[in-house]
Amino acid sequence: MVQKAKILLVDDRPENLLALEAILSALDQTLVRASSGEEALKALLTDDFAVILLDVQMPGMDGFETAAHIKRRERTRDIPIIFLTAINHGPHHTFRGYAAGAVDYISKPFDPWVLRAKVSVFVELYMKNCKLREQAALLRLQLEGDGSGPDHDKEPAGLLAELSARLAAVEEQAEALSKQLDDESADAAAVATAAHLERKLTGLRRALDALEPGTGSGPATLPS
Repeated sequence: MVQKAKILLVDDRPENLLALEAILSALDQTLVRASSGEEALKALLTDDFAVILLDVQMPGMDGFETAAHIKRRERTRDIPIIFLTAINHGPHHTFRGYAAGAVDYISKPFDPWVLRAKVSVFVELYMKNCKLREQAALLRLQLEGDGSGPDHDKEPAGLLAELSARLAAVEEQAEALSKQLDDESADAAAVATAAHLERKLTGLRRALDALEPGTGSGPATLPS
């Protein structure tokens, strides 16, 4: 069963949260509500999220302050943040959003189709990264000679072939996603994240190739 990604929705108005849920329900992911910046930070302590939709204008801790806390934490600093705001004070206000670490800044009322498309890109990137981490962990386990996994009784050549096939599947999905981003002229942040994912995949492929007989003598270095 494929695990769903979690999307954090942060807004102090229940009707806005309900609207966001209605728009994003078609993505079939796990939507988590937070009615304040403090509540959002608490949710981020225990769960991993693919993307955060963050309202700017909230009583108490506003969106800018909440984003600053998120970016200061090592666990959450790389989670994409999309700011949502009902006010528009011009370029300076928008620049403040990007300076706070947002990957996008959308004014209300927004086009539901556009918002859903933007969120889906970051969900896909998150899922690809999760698959990459799983493949790297499996390969690292086998290299360390743990022998406790379900593949411990396989011949090395057979295990390498299986790992190579699994990695090839992830590489194919990453390539398709990169082409999709190019076709849609996606946000620079999404393109950069996809490029980073491809670099990790390249490093993992090189490490795996180095394990093939006759391709190298030194230990393989895995991407972190």
